[in-house]
Amino acid sequence: MNEFKSIEELYNRIKPALYSKVQEFKRNHISYIKEEDIWNYLSTTSWKRAESLSLAEMVHEIMSLKLSDMQTYVHDILVKEDREITRNGETLL
Repeated sequence: MNEFKSIEELYNRIKPALYSKVQEFKRNHISYIKEEDIWNYLSTTSWKRAESLSLAEMVHEIMSLKLSDMQTYVHDILVKEDREITRNGETLL
């Protein structure tokens, strides 16, 4: 994160990749995963263990993120926050 003055600046820089991944999930009828969910998941898992990640490496991890990993992570968050999971207008949780 040497080239960024804050986490917020870094987040804003990779936000297009986060947005793109969310749109990919939406095309697969998964609309409950948000940009912040992807950021938080990667920040607390793979990025937490990594040192000196480049912007390109971070974007690559976002774009190669598996839907199943995000579904498990977000499901746990939704249960804690009591948010509903819906698919095509039907409540799943």
